[in-house]
Amino acid sequence: MADVLQDIASSLYKGENEAVAELVQKALDQGLAPQEVLSGGLIAGMDEVGKDFKAGELFVPEVLIAARAMHAGMGVLRPLLAESDVPSAGKFVVGTVEGDLHDIGKNLVKMMIEGAGFETVDLGTDVKAAAFVDAVREHQPRVIGMSALLTTTMVNMKGTIEALEEAGLRDQVKVMVGGAPVTAAFAEEIGADAYAPDAASAVDVAREFTA
Repeated sequence: MADVLQDIASSLYKGENEAVAELVQKALDQGLAPQEVLSGGLIAGMDEVGKDFKAGELFVPEVLIAARAMHAGMGVLRPLLAESDVPSAGKFVVGTVEGDLHDIGKNLVKMMIEGAGFETVDLGTDVKAAAFVDAVREHQPRVIGMSALLTTTMVNMKGTIEALEEAGLRDQVKVMVGGAPVTAAFAEEIGADAYAPDAASAVDVAREFTA
């Protein structure tokens, strides 16, 4: 039984879409529970990807290919997970702040977070503070992630945190920030709960917040 889960993790790591989907189906046919396939196969595979990405052994293109393979496996699992009412690791709202149209980093974080079992709500790019506030109100996430790739737009992270405070929602959610110009010192200065230097670190932080 464990062999098929290792095969799923290994094929996912290599970015083999069709193999992952077929192996997920094979695991289910062998009687493994959807949750077991998710955690022992897909999440285990993405964890390896995240570890090696952090260590500089994998790069963005490889991570994106692995994430696509994970989505192929999730395509088979998702209906079953919904039926079996498996709890997600938590909800995670992500978006690039107002004035910024960069989305590669944000998309990478979203894929890695999904790979860790979180339910993600992607607000896209150029997201106004009010849209983050509305998303927190509507989806009640455990964590929100804000991305900025420009020094001129990272100030809007502070505006979003202030908007959450004004709406009385700040205490309900953990705020994580990241992006090329963003630093841990800046995150502390604007009152964010955490800074993630890369997508793999974002997963670690999200897990800490929802443990």
